[in-house]
Order: sequence, then C-alpha cells, then structure tokens
Amino acid sequence: MSTSTINSTHPAFFLLVGIPGLEHLHLWISIPFCSAYTLAVLGNCTLLYIIRADVALHEPMYLFLAMLAAIDLVLSSTTLPKMLAIFWFRDQKINFYACLVQMFFLHSFSIMESAVLLAMAFDRYVAICKPLYYTTILTGALIIKIGMAAVVRAVTLMTPLPFLLRRFHYCRGPVIAHCYCEHMAVVRLACGDTRFNNIYGIAVAMFIGTFDLSSVILSYIFILQAVLQLSSHEARYKAFGTCVSHIGAILAFYTPAIVSSVMHRVAHRAAPHIHILLANFYMLFPPMVNPIIYGVKTKQIRERVLGLFLRKDV
Repeated sequence: MSTSTINSTHPAFFLLVGIPGLEHLHLWISIPFCSAYTLAVLGNCTLLYIIRADVALHEPMYLFLAMLAAIDLVLSSTTLPKMLAIFWFRDQKINFYACLVQMFFLHSFSIMESAVLLAMAFDRYVAICKPLYYTTILTGALIIKIGMAAVVRAVTLMTPLPFLLRRFHYCRGPVIAHCYCEHMAVVRLACGDTRFNNIYGIAVAMFIGTFDLSSVILSYIFILQAVLQLSSHEARYKAFGTCVSHIGAILAFYTPAIVSSVMHRVAHRAAPHIHILLANFYMLFPPMVNPIIYGVKTKQIRERVLGLFLRKDV
C-alpha cells in the first residue's frame, strides 16, 4: 500500500446511491428527469441566443434574464448528467475532489440565482416606482457591478466549504444517500466535530433566504403601492403585467427550496426518498420553467422565439 493511501484522511471516491429505496425505479424516474433537463438546456440556450442576437433586448430586464438563464444552465448541468449516469449505467462512483467541485458549483450557483432574482426585483421597482430615472439608475456599469457582486458573494460564502470538508476523516464509509454531493450529505459521513459545518451551512442558508426574499417582498410592497396609485385600470394591468414573469420565477425558485428545507428538518420520520425527490425537484424545476414563464408571459421574448422558429420553417 502506498504512503499516499496510508496518509489520506478521506476516501479516493464516494458512491452516490441515487434515490434510496427507489433503486428499482431509477430507469423510469430517469425519463421525466431527462425530459426536464432537455427542456432546461433548450429553453435557456434559446433565451441566451435571442437576447444576444437582438440589440433591442440589450436592456437591464433582459440582461438580468440572460444572467438567470446562464446560471440555470450551469446549475442543472452540475447535477443532471451524473444523476442520469447513476440511473442508466449505475455509475455511482465520483472522485472525492470532483464531489467537492460539484458541491461548490451547486451551492454557489444557487446563491447566484437568488441574487439575480433580487436584482430583477430591483429592476421592476425602478421601472414602476421611478420610471423617469430608469435609464440613469440602471446603467450598463451598474448591471456589471450587480453581476460581479452576485458572483463574489456566492464564491466568498462557498469557498470555505471544500477546505472544511478536506480536514475530516470519513470513517462512516463512502456511500452518500443522495443523487449528488450536497454539503450536509457529505458532512454526515465525516467523523469528528462537525458542528461548525452544520452551523455555517444553516447560517448561510438563513442569511441568503432571509435577506434576499425579504428584499424581494419589500420591493413588491413598494411596487404594489405605486401601482394602486395609478388612476387607470389599463395602466395598473400593464404595470402588473411586467411583473408576472418575475413573480413566477421567484415562486419557481423559492417554493421548492422552502418545502425541501422544511421537509429536511421537520419530517424526520418520512421516507428518505421523499427528501431526495424534493431536492431533485428544487434543482430541476426552476431551470426548466423559467424559459417557459418568460417565453409565454413576456411579449418581446415570445415574438422573438416565434420569429426564430418561423424563419427556420420558411
């Protein structure tokens, strides 16, 4: 046995079980998962292509939407290919460092998505509450700064996790009862004092959820007040209409996250596969539905999509 193997405090690889208790259904479960991933890739790539190709869409609202589409592509691609390999080929082995990289990307891009949704709420607030100052407030420079701030915040918060996990000795075996390397699923295999990891993970989740969601809600309180002061019903309807897509994206992102978090901490007696399915739903649902929401509810996007496919047909 080599010296590197003897001195190693972590396994060379982990084994991802998939969905515990439903292994016999993995092939069938892979069908909706693969379909959702295909829709997510096609939808978000289409959004990115349309926004990049059409100069008229180089406005703050659509630039934030492009950020959201890029994040959703990375977020879904971080987990789904390996998940499908587990379901189709029983390829459960994942290198220890690949596991840490997957975990870092998974949590970092989830935090980035939350930040971009907050930025989109700010965009709607300025557009409805301060329309005369929209172009002077939401400049290209500010949009770049917001995007960079979202990346820096996520990377700063998540960078400690891989280094914290490297210091543990994993005496509880290499088997992770999950479809991907989620932080707490890896921590459960570690020996020693993991209290800091537990507290840090909860603190980050609470900070992101509380700050971002509270700020989004506050933005919409101001938006609602401004809209209700409009004299015409048509103006109110038009103003609300510009927010419908964003509200749908917020619900698609936060609802599965909150439900999964509550189930993880409250429903201790629930079957393990319930939490895993909810966690997978949280990973898949927003990237799949966001392009559909914006494609259906946003006139400019809908017209560009229809024009793209009609030109191909001609």
